[in-house]
Amino acid sequence: MNDSTTPPLDALGASSEAVPPHHRTIRSFVLRTGRTTAGQAKAFTDVGPRFLLPYTGQAIDFAGVYERSAPTILEIGFGMGEATAQIAALRPTDNFLCCEVHTPGVGALLKRIDEQSLSNIRILQHDAVQVIDHMLPLTSLDGAHIFFPDPWHKTKHNKRRLIQPPLIAKLAARLKPGGYLHCATDWQPYAEQILEVLSAEPLLKNTAAAEAGGYAPKPDYRPLTKFENRGIKLGHGVWDLVFQRV
Repeated sequence: MNDSTTPPLDALGASSEAVPPHHRTIRSFVLRTGRTTAGQAKAFTDVGPRFLLPYTGQAIDFAGVYERSAPTILEIGFGMGEATAQIAALRPTDNFLCCEVHTPGVGALLKRIDEQSLSNIRILQHDAVQVIDHMLPLTSLDGAHIFFPDPWHKTKHNKRRLIQPPLIAKLAARLKPGGYLHCATDWQPYAEQILEVLSAEPLLKNTAAAEAGGYAPKPDYRPLTKFENRGIKLGHGVWDLVFQRV
């Protein structure tokens, strides 16, 4: 680390410059600006060496990384890590592999890991698409979470949305039979697109009843965030989609 407040993205494998041209058609993130607080920077120093994984391009040895054998759940884009930490605390017998490129968010989750004495989270500060392609073997995951991805509201920007058929095909192939994919969004047009994309993937089946429109009730493990609670009070909807690998 060459800066006391902002850990360098490239040292942690998340620089956009590190993305080869042939991987730019699908990318799981948009780099955002933001200041890393002193507490987050301290978490990189104190907690990072144990909980941050380097991007190696080699298959992850889950038993070695987590020092145990347990179901492993991938999370793509955890923001500031509030929900991630709550889910990990609720499900201590599961391992969580979390991808996020936003440095303040990574620092915030590291800080939560320290404060809550969580041991079942590991973080890769790198593009999740490359992680899926090069570090996750086929049928290696027990589940995957994608919560509130950027909806790209404008029609001309819809192609930038994360959840598209090529990514879902890659992700479904990494799920074990019986494994699940859980997506959530608060933007109805995106929910409709997600439902269409997931329904078209032959390796996945919807767990929701047809009379529910294809949308699942919110699983108990997904907490309501402050942002979500505020939206619900304003009358905004939230759509959960839970599909299972066949």
